[in-house]
Amino acid sequence: MRFAQARVRALDLAHEVAAAGVDVLAVRDVLGRFTLIVDDRTQPLPPALESLEDDYGPRLARKLGRYAADRSLMRASGLFSADGLLDSERAVRDPERPAGRVRILDNTVVGEDWAQVSTPAPEADGSRTHRTALYGFKGGVGRSTATAVLARHLADQGHIVLVVDLDLESPGVGPLVAAGTELPPHGIIDQLVESAVDNADGLELVVRTGYEPRGGRGELWVAPARGRGMPGLPYAYVDKLNRVYADVPGADFADRLERAVRACEDAVARDGDSGRRPDVVLLDSRAGIHDIAAVTISRLCDLALLFGTDNAQTWEGYGDLFEAWLLSGQAPAIREKLRMVASMVPDSPLRPRDAYLQSFREHAWESFSLLYDDDVPDPETNELDLDTFSPFLEDEAAPHHPIPILFDPGLVGLDAVSVPGWQDRAFVQAAYRDFLPTATLLITADPQSSEGPR
Repeated sequence: MRFAQARVRALDLAHEVAAAGVDVLAVRDVLGRFTLIVDDRTQPLPPALESLEDDYGPRLARKLGRYAADRSLMRASGLFSADGLLDSERAVRDPERPAGRVRILDNTVVGEDWAQVSTPAPEADGSRTHRTALYGFKGGVGRSTATAVLARHLADQGHIVLVVDLDLESPGVGPLVAAGTELPPHGIIDQLVESAVDNADGLELVVRTGYEPRGGRGELWVAPARGRGMPGLPYAYVDKLNRVYADVPGADFADRLERAVRACEDAVARDGDSGRRPDVVLLDSRAGIHDIAAVTISRLCDLALLFGTDNAQTWEGYGDLFEAWLLSGQAPAIREKLRMVASMVPDSPLRPRDAYLQSFREHAWESFSLLYDDDVPDPETNELDLDTFSPFLEDEAAPHHPIPILFDPGLVGLDAVSVPGWQDRAFVQAAYRDFLPTATLLITADPQSSEGPR
């Protein structure tokens, strides 16, 4: 009996119990062990389950082996905290059998926010800052450079743009966007550490960059992961990083990260000449399956641009991530705000651009099929459900359809921090010619976004 088998067997038995006419909650602890809780709070169990513990308890223990909890089968009426478990918002329907009476409550050490979805709240006047996350399963795909290019492009369109560097383990987009402007004394790392002890008031987190947008109406701001520090004091970045993910009562990491982004948005309105909040926030997320990416994609953003190259590592990684969303029951809430970005697209006789993008699209579609609905007719009416989300392979508006960024040798080793006007170089413009207008349209046309420049 191994970890993955335990879930299948536990849920099979849970559905067998539920078939007698009761609701069942399958609780998995942080080690992967299962307990089945049968809901008898409002009415007694049906006759078929009168000997519930004797009939099903030993079977569950045998089936699960080491992955059976010490008390693997329990009645809700015998629990002191049954309501807290059975009424938890984190308990979701079994995605494999959503019409059944079985729900799952998964407890994890990290990554729990992959299964918690929320939408940024509107301001008091009804306006909304649009947040876009830029994420890659693997690093080295040009995500931070694309963030800087997109930020400048949006500012040129007249938007107030804020770039927030959330790649705490490998900060870099801050200096890249700042364009030589002195960074603020504090960074996102300081906000996260200080807020854990209720000491974040007065931090200087953002700075307006020296970039002068075309048209004159836009603004470009940056909130770096690492600030410049205070005179005469060590910055102690690693010491802060070693403490940043700690959950403390009333200030868990996910909530602190959300408050950090909002604090940066508030600072733009407070420190800017116009008193306006950002129209667009670009969140440069850490790569990999990590708590920062979990919170950023699931809770903080309206749109998530997923970067990747067409290789087995990319599709295996995204496949694991999509499977986690599917099993958590959160796929419907997340999938429509995703969009793939094909980065470093080659165009050579050995691998022509169009053939590469077709291969990328096919592999992306295979991966995203985990999140899409089955496009099958209703067995009774023989008609398709109009609410089904099942994009076809060539659907250009589908999450799996790639937005290309072309590879150019000039981008390798480009010193974008110290070379002024680098974004206007011909090879840079050529590389991003499809990405910039498409990403801009997705951001500005989103029905949940703000109305753009005011």
